[in-house]
Amino acid sequence: MPDVVLPRKTAAQKERALALLAALKTRFPDAHCELDWTKPHELLIATILSAQCTDVAVNKATPGLFRAFPTPVDYTRVTPAEIEPYIRSIGLFRAKARAVHETARMLVEKFGGEVPRTMEELLTLRGVARKTANVVLGNCFGINEGVVVDTHVARLSARFGLSRQKTPEKIERDLMALFPREDWCILSHLLIFQGRRACKARGGDCANDEICRRFCVDGLRAARAETGNAKMASEANEVVAVGKSGDPSASKPSAAAHLEPPSKRPKKSVKKVQKGVAPKRPSRR
Repeated sequence: MPDVVLPRKTAAQKERALALLAALKTRFPDAHCELDWTKPHELLIATILSAQCTDVAVNKATPGLFRAFPTPVDYTRVTPAEIEPYIRSIGLFRAKARAVHETARMLVEKFGGEVPRTMEELLTLRGVARKTANVVLGNCFGINEGVVVDTHVARLSARFGLSRQKTPEKIERDLMALFPREDWCILSHLLIFQGRRACKARGGDCANDEICRRFCVDGLRAARAETGNAKMASEANEVVAVGKSGDPSASKPSAAAHLEPPSKRPKKSVKKVQKGVAPKRPSRR
């Protein structure tokens, strides 16, 4: 996000974020992109196909697709309809076939058949938004331009009290402000691994997961119920306010400095007027 001012974070917020990052790195030392690829254009295409689809489903379809079309030029020699049979098992396969075909055409015509290495150039490709561009830049070229925000990252950012925002762009800015730039790519993999294995949308194991019991609203609730720890109860309430409601005014100011401070809006004084009774006027003297 060039020339974008990131939100300010306190030292306590950053310290807590680093503690979470260290815990995730210890648990998942092999965290990585779970899409299968060997060349940059393959990861680009696989990521385009992964929109509203699981990585598992994409990985079942791409081996045959990549064998049939080994280079971007090969896609340009056929029509989108001829790409469709290879990805028919993936949702929205017709629209995605057109996106893949158009992207390959642009790679050949504008970039000499190579995947560009800048955010601005990647965003000119059909079917490519910031998430896809961040995936390609970080995993193919080691360029940390931003943080990938998918459904898992968005969910855990709220549950862990990292962001109260609702849009991927704003969540990304919060994460960029909290974590060191050199960790932006691996951060998304770590959060996705945690989200798929423990802190799930449904049927998760947050109550028994060590990391969730330290950072996640559901894990903190479970730990609070078991120990009756007053400090833990306060932290859980703050994470609930920030992570789940998304409304900063829903949480009262407290000493929990590791979470985003609530907005400071002066309360408007409201005078109650009894129904049917006119307000008193000052007497003239």
